[in-house]
Amino acid sequence: MGKQDIPGQVTRRTFLFELAAVGMGAGLLSSCGGMMARGGGTSSTHMIGLQLYTVRDLLEKDFEGTLERIAQIGYTNMEFAGYYNHSPEQVRVILDRLKLVSTSSHIGAQLMRQDAAAQIRTAKVIGQDYITIPSYPFARDGGIDTWKKGAAEFNRWGALCRDAGIRLAYHNHNAEFNAVEGGPTGYDVLMRETDPALVDFEMDLYWTAFAGQDPLALFAKYPGRFAMWHVKDLLLTQGAKSMAPAGGGTLDFKSYFARASQAGMKHFFVEHDTAASYPGGSLASVQASHTYLHGILE
Repeated sequence: MGKQDIPGQVTRRTFLFELAAVGMGAGLLSSCGGMMARGGGTSSTHMIGLQLYTVRDLLEKDFEGTLERIAQIGYTNMEFAGYYNHSPEQVRVILDRLKLVSTSSHIGAQLMRQDAAAQIRTAKVIGQDYITIPSYPFARDGGIDTWKKGAAEFNRWGALCRDAGIRLAYHNHNAEFNAVEGGPTGYDVLMRETDPALVDFEMDLYWTAFAGQDPLALFAKYPGRFAMWHVKDLLLTQGAKSMAPAGGGTLDFKSYFARASQAGMKHFFVEHDTAASYPGGSLASVQASHTYLHGILE
């Protein structure tokens, strides 16, 4: 996302997630190699994943070909943000052919309200472990009750997912770290009000740092709650914050990965919302992140 247009960018992003999906009816990690077996509950902490929103400009033109190029770079775990008019069965066939897995998909809150059962069926066909809510319309002036209401909805969806043998997670941006009614942050409310047996969290390391929060402090405060991470870097240019591929900014990923066990991390996904404008394009961005992460995790 851009350096300053944060609220609008988040709204557009949520819209794109929902629009695309409607078409579906302790030390550094020791190795990056090797595919893990499919199935609920599998752990892929040794696999470098990619949130496919990063390459949406290419997926719109060539869905299967783009996935093939991503596999050639070395990514193995796909987190979807829409399926571009492909059925879950078609997606599964493509993933199997390319020897890829998908352990998560971003599904908008409105789609879960419309037909949670259909979203769960899709996840099961593709072989995903998680349905992840990419953002949520917490009212900026709604007070703590708005956050509690959202947490209750997450708990309901989490119970549906649990009964189907998968999990629900919530992905943060920066607004979750604002104080609510002069007291706790919205994120603190969500952590307190969601049932750990039903709801996990996908920490976006960039947005957490963007909000002035320390991921390591949150890992210590809420151990085991962060089953997934988004990995993108924070670049500071004359005080302005912007996104960069992993290794291209200021975030201390080595320290984060050293605390992966404390965080509870099972999967992590490279993401770069503005990758299309990166020199060389979105594939150049995901190549840069993969090269960096492979280097620090091997």
